[in-house]
Amino acid sequence: MVMYERFRVSLIPALLALVGCALPGGPAAEDGPILIDGGTVVAMDQAGTVLEGGAVLVEGDRIAAVLAPGEPRPEGTRLIDATGHLVIPGLVNTHGHAAMSLLRGLADDLPLMTWLNDYIFPAEAALVAPDFVYWGTLLSSVEMLKGGTTTFADMYYFRDDMARATIDAGIRSVTGPHVIGFPTPDFASPEESLANAAEFMERYRGHPTVVPAVAAHALYTTPLDAVEAAFRLAEQYDAPFQIHTVEDPSEDVTAREQTGMGVVEALESIGALRPGTVLAHSIYMSDEDLARVAAGGAGIAHNPQSNMKLGVPRAAPVAAALAAGIPVGIGTDGPASNNDLDMFDEMDAAAKVQKFMLGDPAALPAETVFRMATMGGARVLNLHDEIGSLEAGKRADIVLLDTRRPGLTPLYRVYSHLVYAARGSDVTTVLVNGRIVVRDREILTVDEDEVMERARGFGDRVREVMAGVGEEGDAR
Repeated sequence: MVMYERFRVSLIPALLALVGCALPGGPAAEDGPILIDGGTVVAMDQAGTVLEGGAVLVEGDRIAAVLAPGEPRPEGTRLIDATGHLVIPGLVNTHGHAAMSLLRGLADDLPLMTWLNDYIFPAEAALVAPDFVYWGTLLSSVEMLKGGTTTFADMYYFRDDMARATIDAGIRSVTGPHVIGFPTPDFASPEESLANAAEFMERYRGHPTVVPAVAAHALYTTPLDAVEAAFRLAEQYDAPFQIHTVEDPSEDVTAREQTGMGVVEALESIGALRPGTVLAHSIYMSDEDLARVAAGGAGIAHNPQSNMKLGVPRAAPVAAALAAGIPVGIGTDGPASNNDLDMFDEMDAAAKVQKFMLGDPAALPAETVFRMATMGGARVLNLHDEIGSLEAGKRADIVLLDTRRPGLTPLYRVYSHLVYAARGSDVTTVLVNGRIVVRDREILTVDEDEVMERARGFGDRVREVMAGVGEEGDAR
């Protein structure tokens, strides 16, 4: 039925053209310009432009114009009627491990290091393979796209399969070589992982939706010389560099034992605190650490729900980081530690946890949080010239969110609704790079039923492998 519906929908423009009819917006080829008209355009440009009854014109993979109410509309376009919708930039998820959707719910209600060492690392060693990564990443990509996320940063194994899944789904990904200081499912050592990493960077250089990046897991799992080698590769390609940073207070202790420096100081010593470096979590940062990051230009990926779920007893110093001029984005972390990929839900948590920790209801207002999830995230990834706002010349990553729903009616303040009331299920239409990938809440790029069936099959394999972890592990 799904395949039939896709085939039927794809034939409609051709059949209309044959009988001399036209789609709304005038006659146009299926690959012609797109006009998104009649909604409230939330541009997230520097001026914070909001246009009720505005329009966005898409030509190819770029935004050609943002039109105010009353401005002439071009003819010969494919019209997307945005009446009753907010038209927003695609959300930017700055940190995650997408393939771990296949481990969602495997082990919960545990401290971070117990969760990692006793469950996740053993499960990955036994289960992670190219097909696991492909289908797990595809599953997460479908979830993210249907929830309004158009770009995500990822660090995981089998980078080629990860990239292939995101291309098939039609989502923009920031991903690539990943090093960690012990044998992994794809490479026996950091050196082996980096040996052919340049091939990946070359293959995807200039790709329309895959942004090649390099990741080192963390200083508590990876020697500083391996972290530096990974960073040098990112530097060579002017690519984003990702690393987990002071998610737990023990990380600084370990780093000082091994290097004589704290985590942030050690990263500064190799020059890694530059724009495009993504410091994931960054919870236990001192004032001196924040000053180092601000001076270097690196950004922070804030993952509030994962941190809360893992029992981290403090929040990342987001308000202080923003005050220091540090780019801050929002991330979901992996779906095995969150356990969802809904960036609207994450924005809500990001705002509220700062208000709670600081005892200040004015801390991190809604507009600031929404900017973190769009332009802020783009800046963290050093992609702010390409994505993050609805402006002429930028990539056409656009989301339509239906406000004609009980939970969003009536609407007084746009940013309050986007952060405190909206959810991913309110998204109806998504464009990535000018391509419609979600229409009427249906993913158009892949067969969602097949993806779900494959995921269920992997779930059976996970249960078999984890059956031997013991009664406590089974009970969890």
